[in-house]
Amino acid sequence: MLLRASSQTAEINLTAAMNAEADSGIPHGILLNTFAEAVLGSDDAALKSARNCLLAELGPAGLVDSAAIVATFMQMDRIADATGIPLDNVVRDVTDGFRAELGLNAYASAQNTPGVTAA
Repeated sequence: MLLRASSQTAEINLTAAMNAEADSGIPHGILLNTFAEAVLGSDDAALKSARNCLLAELGPAGLVDSAAIVATFMQMDRIADATGIPLDNVVRDVTDGFRAELGLNAYASAQNTPGVTAA
């Protein structure tokens, strides 16, 4: 859902990936980021609130799609981290600027990619 919408958006604010309150330029982006943060957090009340807001704005199908995207990303991310899968050279080179800008190279999993150093 988010990836399909993001490909249709001319200007995307990547800092929203690190700040749930930042406007990404994606329809319902703040709501989707808030939901993703709540899923990953430990505040049950925040998750319930985010889930209810998503349900009210996007309906049952939108809630299910959003939950599936968060779960799938977490699954793939954990597999990559657990096995030490590095970024391939093309992705590493293309994303170098914004990874540094967003501080992504400071995450422990960045050590899996040769040539990536902490920001």
